[in-house]
Amino acid sequence: MGFAGMEDRAAIEAEAAWDERDLPVTLHQMLSGTAKKYPNNNAISYQIFSGPDDKAETFTWSELLGKVNQAANLFRSLGVKENDVVAYILPNCNEAVITLLGGAVAGIVNPINPLLEPEQIASILRETNAKVVVTLKAFPKTDIAQKVAEAVRHAPHVNTVLEVDLNRYVTPPKSWIIPLIRPKIENKAELAHADYLNFNKGLSKQPTTLNFEDVSQDRVAFYFHTGGTTGMPKVAQHKYSGVIYNGWLGGTLLYTAEDNVICPLPLFHVFACHVILMAAVASGAHVVFPTPQGYRGEGVFENFWKLIERWKITFVITVPTAISATMQVPVNADISTVKTAFSGSAPLPVELFKRFEKTTGVTIVEGYGLTEATCLVSCNPVDGEKKIGSIGIPFPYTDVKIFKGTPEGPQECAVDEIGEICISNPGIFAGNTYTEAEKNADLYYHDKYLRTGDLGRVDADGYLWITGRAKDLIIRGGHNIDPAEIEEALLGHEAVAFAGAIGQPDAHAGEVPCAFVELVAGKTATAEELMEYCRIHVHERAARPKHVTVLDELPKTAVGKVFKPDLRKHAITRIYNGALEEAGVQARVESVIDDKKRGLVAQLRRNGADEQDVAKVLGGFVRPWEWSA
Repeated sequence: MGFAGMEDRAAIEAEAAWDERDLPVTLHQMLSGTAKKYPNNNAISYQIFSGPDDKAETFTWSELLGKVNQAANLFRSLGVKENDVVAYILPNCNEAVITLLGGAVAGIVNPINPLLEPEQIASILRETNAKVVVTLKAFPKTDIAQKVAEAVRHAPHVNTVLEVDLNRYVTPPKSWIIPLIRPKIENKAELAHADYLNFNKGLSKQPTTLNFEDVSQDRVAFYFHTGGTTGMPKVAQHKYSGVIYNGWLGGTLLYTAEDNVICPLPLFHVFACHVILMAAVASGAHVVFPTPQGYRGEGVFENFWKLIERWKITFVITVPTAISATMQVPVNADISTVKTAFSGSAPLPVELFKRFEKTTGVTIVEGYGLTEATCLVSCNPVDGEKKIGSIGIPFPYTDVKIFKGTPEGPQECAVDEIGEICISNPGIFAGNTYTEAEKNADLYYHDKYLRTGDLGRVDADGYLWITGRAKDLIIRGGHNIDPAEIEEALLGHEAVAFAGAIGQPDAHAGEVPCAFVELVAGKTATAEELMEYCRIHVHERAARPKHVTVLDELPKTAVGKVFKPDLRKHAITRIYNGALEEAGVQARVESVIDDKKRGLVAQLRRNGADEQDVAKVLGGFVRPWEWSA
């Protein structure tokens, strides 16, 4: 079905109301239907190493359905009912896919970021009352097993840990060596109150058809944590209906059963789980997952184009940081099968967009989604006009409003007027977005529209533009960082009176954390001392600031809060001027203005510099620039 613009969107909605469409009610129904239609088509493939000739394991749709049924049966045999939670802390592997799908069929599945620290993992396990945990058996070059063993100690509801041994993917002689060098977890039985069992052995004992009834009704089947950078994360709950909506969008507007999709994104993130995998479940497309770490895996970028040739990839799933990295490698393979690349998680710099399209001949489609909405919200039309820098038009059955707060309540904004992006669609569990009721307070307008915390506008053509974030999150390469963690750590230093953390522009990650501090009168501390203090007291590595600036006084609002827009202007000036100076370009940032439509814009003095030279230096950053008057 075509999706070229607002007319196509309207035509799709005019066919039938969403509730009137003939769609599966449960995930198992959707998966079973696809397995019945395409039993011998490839469903998922995984290779532990990144080489184009390395060993890979592929399941057809009928084989995948059988594995999912075995997993669901296994979880039920361990006491998991519809309202019980199966958590997994895994790198990408076929077992992660099987656990995701099988956990959601048997109960509620909870993917957890394996990069989190043990105390963060434990807090999520406690918040969700997880009963079963699927994770790695200790393996070289990763500490996932060790972290999970520690986390389970502090999660009293966990009664079973199922271990996945990645060594089964490895060929001799490496597979002979790994058992000899496998890390040991001392006194594992004493560390936890849970039984440790072998995941694949457990599967093999179960029948390949469900031995319990898949009740045909909508229910919560997924928990996804947001953040997790400090203290107790928020846990979003997703219903079958929201997941089926995301799958339907992909299967209707994007993929067919003949498509091959490469997805080096982690299977704890909604982008990979709901947008890519569920769209494949709905359409019968084939998804390839290269290496446990995806894009972070050893050799992935060096072999990326060859992997596309190997698997005859038609759709590339990516993020701005990965696009930047692939541009460092010449296109050394036949990538003529690729139709489109989809980019999400963070804004894409214009120059990077242009460089990718020029180098590969492949069009990038930018989109927008969020965990709280089950995921998809909008994208630039695959078959229509793509406005670089915008996040496109809302998907069918997604209603986007731009609201501004007024003394009389929320008021819808005019065309091109900036306000908060608010959403209603089948992926929104209105009133129950988070597991904790108090976290849903003030989260909706008119009891229907989810407040995203993102600031934006809708132009005259219906395209959506993000101009800033009301909720101050720092998004480092698609990873959400709560600035409060950095600020609270710095305020623990005896010399710090006030602290403000923001994201400073970064050509690779979009933005990285930086901090500004005001010192207590009479106290002294250097930026270097405070950076070292953060290395000790900011627990998550990704959240540690890359730069600390000590100011005589931080800008503050009338009520004494740190005024972060001024800090962002300060950081843009420092980063842009530093990049220009390093490149030997004479232009300099004179001021940073807050433009009504574009957000923060750097205004530059030319100083005799060539415009192309400036564009080359600053084109990798998301925030725009222009010449000063």
